[in-house]
Amino acid sequence: MAHILLVEDEQRLARLCKRVLEEEGHVVDLAETGEEALALGAEAGFDAIVLDVMLPDIGGFDVCRRLRQQGVQTPVLMLTARGAVEDRVEGLDAGADDYLTKPFEFAELLARLRALTRRAPAITVGERLRAGDLVMDLARHEVRRGNRRIDLSSREYALLEYFLRHPNQVLTRAQILDHVWGYDSDAGDSVIEIYVHYLRNKIDRDEEGRPIAPSLLRTVRGVGYALEADGASS
Repeated sequence: MAHILLVEDEQRLARLCKRVLEEEGHVVDLAETGEEALALGAEAGFDAIVLDVMLPDIGGFDVCRRLRQQGVQTPVLMLTARGAVEDRVEGLDAGADDYLTKPFEFAELLARLRALTRRAPAITVGERLRAGDLVMDLARHEVRRGNRRIDLSSREYALLEYFLRHPNQVLTRAQILDHVWGYDSDAGDSVIEIYVHYLRNKIDRDEEGRPIAPSLLRTVRGVGYALEADGASS
């Protein structure tokens, strides 16, 4: 069971989605505007946010972007009637974790939410993952490089955690897709490449925001990626 915030202004679709989600055992709060989504989304307790792009006041992309700026890391699934690559990229840039193009099958909506809300293993208080001066505090859900705090979306965090748990190991795209997106996701290599690019831009910078070279994340052409923990500064 998950606690889900559903943001949809089309009343018929909202009622259908809410009913389907509740029949699966989820608890659903409904918002019909961007302002409502911002107010509710900032509250703790949601396991996922299903967010429509086309809202009557504040667009879904802006809502997602503002939630991320406020430090809200709840996984966000965007609902969009626009299937163009540029729109998908805009959603990912805004901090969304996944997208679903309308019209959609409810079975796919449920599958994507299962992937987003899949529970992580129990975390020991104080447990940290480290690569040089890059540190992930699992209990606090916080990432730092040196004294600089790094803000990550939930998908970026999950991807970095997977790399940190397998330092100096080449992870194939298939492995990354299965462990971070879930076997039932239809995300492809291009999405993985986008998120690795996002991570590099965030983790490979010093306290002044200047780029650090070489990158901690190494691309192994034709195979996947590896986190070079031994080469990180300490």
